[in-house]
Formats: sequence, structure tokens, C-alpha cells
Amino acid sequence: MKIQDVHLKEKERQAELASYSILDTLPEEDFDNLTAIASEICDTPISLISLIDKNRQWFKSKQGVLAEETPREFAFCSHAIEDEENIFVIEDAREDKRFKFNPLVTGDPNVVFYAGVPLVTENGYALGTLCVVDSKPKVLTEKQLNSLRALSNQVMKLMELRKKKIQLEDTLQNLKERNEELERYEFISVHDLKTPLVSISSMTQLIAHQYGSLMGVNGLEMLDSIQNSSQKLKNLISGLLEFNQKENQLNESKIWINLSTLISEIDQIFSLEDQLNIKLNSSIQEIYANKAATHQLIINLIANTLKAREQMVYDIEITIEEDETHYRFSSKDVSIKEDLKSHQRQFQLIEKLSGKDKFGKIGNGIGLATVHKIVEKNGGKVEMQPTANGKNLFVFTLEKLEMTEMAK
Repeated sequence: MKIQDVHLKEKERQAELASYSILDTLPEEDFDNLTAIASEICDTPISLISLIDKNRQWFKSKQGVLAEETPREFAFCSHAIEDEENIFVIEDAREDKRFKFNPLVTGDPNVVFYAGVPLVTENGYALGTLCVVDSKPKVLTEKQLNSLRALSNQVMKLMELRKKKIQLEDTLQNLKERNEELERYEFISVHDLKTPLVSISSMTQLIAHQYGSLMGVNGLEMLDSIQNSSQKLKNLISGLLEFNQKENQLNESKIWINLSTLISEIDQIFSLEDQLNIKLNSSIQEIYANKAATHQLIINLIANTLKAREQMVYDIEITIEEDETHYRFSSKDVSIKEDLKSHQRQFQLIEKLSGKDKFGKIGNGIGLATVHKIVEKNGGKVEMQPTANGKNLFVFTLEKLEMTEMAK
């Protein structure tokens, strides 16, 4: 019996095989279906998907045998992988000097006929074979050989898909771990940044209280500038954290939302505003949407409307409509007067088009960026349209789900 020499690029071939993470895995129906078809087409009792490891041939799928593996030195497949382009065929192993004394020929499973198609990767390495075996001499027709080649191609496609699936799962797991690390770092960083800012703010207040009479107007203005800058930076840091946290809310599942209840809940958030009246204008009773996203959307719509108003009496009406594909949200009042050409800049993180709101506070520019993010994640869009009174009207849309998706 002739022992097959080690493959010329055995080290590289072994590394390629290891990259598939397939050795010693459980049987899989997709692979078993292909070996069953191979046996049927070639009319053989045995068919195998054999992978050539360092010292063994291991069977990912098998028909007609019980063994999980055999020593590589006895493997017909070890010969077959030496020629990546052609089918390795032995019509009668008893008459072939390479195999006539092979234990797999002289003993169980009494191999006489063998035909193996190399399983070749995209990099050109033969990992093993799809092979058919019989205990009597056989000659395959050209159609049978072509069918065997086609099946071997399907085996490799399954292996490639399996490999890509594993790689994707590993990537997703790494991203999940990375995101968790970033979230921990984020909270630590925010705390570390806020602590000195609080100290600066407290110290300026203390200096102004104890030494304000000695500092004069210019000195007090400088302290006030330091105080405002510290508060501005503190708000910015809080806004960035809030903006990133909204991503988790967007992943929540969609549910049926009662609009009257939703507006009532939102109204309570603004209950501290004197004479604030939030009304719902809609013929729709319920919408099917992400509640956290919708909640945040309407809050930002109202908040930006409040910032733009100069008088202390508010009457805000939220209109919600629908067509075949989208829900449409709008308010009769608009946050900021501006040229329509510049409105897109409002959705850029940190950038602000107005200096202070009606309460004299500088915003952190996060609200509208969050709205834009929510709308895009939910298949909608944001528009700004002029109205008859010269103000601008924000309009948000959210994509509606098909009834088949709602039933899932």
C-alpha cells in the first residue's frame, strides 16, 4: 500500500481548513442532503463529505458508514486533494497497487470503487472531497460525474456561507462588547468632566458672594462669564450623553399607541409651564409605532416651539395624520425663524441657529439632532415649510408597517 506524501502546501492548507471552524462539529441537515443526493445519483451505498486534517480524515456528513473518521494514511481522499481540478476515480481498488492492501479495502467497509471531487476554496486549497464509494467495481457516466461536480460546488458554497455566518456572529459579539466598553467609558468620562465644572461653578459663586463688593462691575462680569461658560459646557456634555442613549430607545419594539393617552403623558412633562395648553388634533385614535421614539419626537416638537415663543401664553396644537405609507406629525407653531436653505444645519450635532431661548438659556443643540435621528431610523423624513404668518412649520413623518409585519 502506498502512503500518500504530505501536500506540498500542507501548512497553508491546514490553516485554511482551520479558518472554517468546521472540524468536529455536529451533523447539519444541509450537508446531509447533499451526500444523500450524491448516493442517489451515483447509485452507491456510501457517500461522504470528507475533510483532511493533519493526521485523519473526518466526515462532516456520511451516508452508509458509522465511522466518524479514519487515519489519514488510509484515506483515498488524501490522494484526491493532490489534484484540485479533476475528479479522483478508482474503479477497482483491488487491482490498484496503491490501494490493494489498504485496510479500508481488505476490511470494512470493503472499498472497491471510489470517486472523489476535491472541495477547493476560493484561495485554491483543497480541504477534502465529496466522494462516493461502493463495494463493487463501477464506472460513472459523464452525467453522473458532472452532477457530482455540481454537488461539490454546493458543498463549498455551504461551507463559505457557514464561515461567513460565524465571522458575522463574531463581529457582532465584538461590537457588542465594544459598545458596552464605550458605554462604561462614556459614563465615567461624563462624571469626570462634570466634577471639575461643578467645582468651577461653585467657586465662582462663592467668590462673587464673598468678594463681589470688592471686584467691581468688570470683575463680576468676568465671573458671570465663567459661570455661563461652565454651565454651557455642562449642558453640552449632558446633551451628548442623552443623544447617544437615544439609540437604545430606537431599538424597542413597536406597539399600538393611544394618541390621547400619549399627549396626556407628554402634557404632564410640561405641567410646570404656566398657561401651557397642549392639544391633539387628529382623527386617528391609535398608531402602530415605537413608543419611545414617538414620545421623544413630540417632546422635541413642543420644546422647540416653546423656545421660539416670546409671549407667556401658549396654545400648542399637535396634528397627527396618516396616509397609506406614513404617519405625519406637525405643530402650528415653529421653533425658529430662518431661511429655508439653512434649516438642515439645525440637525447637525452641536450647531445652533439661535443664541438664547425665551428663558435666556443657551441650548446644547441636541434636541433637533435627536429628532432627525429618530425619524430616519423609523423610515420617515423631516421637512420645514413656511406658513401664511411668516413662521416655519416643522413636519415629521414615520413609516407605517404593513399588517403582516404588525402580526409578527
